[in-house]
Amino acid sequence: MTRARWGIAGAVLVVLGVLLWLATRPPPLTIQGEVSANRVDISSRVAGRVVKLNVNVGDTVQKGAVLAELESPQLGAAVAAAEAAVGVARADLARVSSTRPENIAARRAELAAAEADVTLSQEVYNRQAQLAQSGNVPQARVDEATRNLEAAIRKREAAEAALRLATTGASPEERALAAAQVKQAEATLNQRKVDIAELTIRAPISGQVTTRVAELGENYGAGAPLLSLIDNAHVWFTFNMREDLLAGLKVGDTFEVTIPAASPRPQRVRVTMINVQGQYATWRATRATGGFDLRTFEVRAVPVEPLQGLRPGMSVIADWVRKGG
Repeated sequence: MTRARWGIAGAVLVVLGVLLWLATRPPPLTIQGEVSANRVDISSRVAGRVVKLNVNVGDTVQKGAVLAELESPQLGAAVAAAEAAVGVARADLARVSSTRPENIAARRAELAAAEADVTLSQEVYNRQAQLAQSGNVPQARVDEATRNLEAAIRKREAAEAALRLATTGASPEERALAAAQVKQAEATLNQRKVDIAELTIRAPISGQVTTRVAELGENYGAGAPLLSLIDNAHVWFTFNMREDLLAGLKVGDTFEVTIPAASPRPQRVRVTMINVQGQYATWRATRATGGFDLRTFEVRAVPVEPLQGLRPGMSVIADWVRKGG
């Protein structure tokens, strides 16, 4: 009988000890995060008026799909002007790179006339020189014949140079300049065509349209946001945690979370990033002495197994156990 009493008393003490331990045990630490995804704000690089909208909020689009189309009469005029400038530059290059047969024929005729003048002046000089030796002509006549011969020779040299210039055309420097002007004009035209292509707004990623600012008929400046897309196919979970909760946690570790809006069952996730946040994100010390500021870290994780139905902004709950404790 005494042993039974002692057994009952011992069992009661054990139960009371368990109840006391459960009562004094600190509640489990719960951390809350949210589902995040890449968001892309889409804008045009050039100004224009919206003339066509192919999507609305909630639509799912594929990468490269045409979302909207803009128009810009100014860019159209700029393309026409650039095309005309290319034509002018190419025509000038053709001019300096070619030689006209008519110019060559005219230069050859001038050279032939100059050679005839040299021949005639040479004959006159020879006669005057012979007469001067016999004393039948004054020296002044010989000097005049000499000057006429020299002038005829210089004229022939000028005609030869003109023929060479007409045959070879422009100098290498002039041709290089004309070619550079053609490239410059073509580059300007290509830039204008690129600007025209920017009037067609395409999806840079596959995703869902979450915001549509653009409206038909409205003008938008360069860089003004028109649409926003989110990439629902590649989501992650973000947690903002005090540094004293990170002891032992490293990239690659896994833990379980619950996503109330997507699935009631716990889901295992893998840590992909642990990054400190700005100085403003801290937990301040509550004691005047012995405390210190605790920095806040962003912890990112991705689902280990694919999970359907995740949307940015959904809450993620995790019962956290300190790795170091």
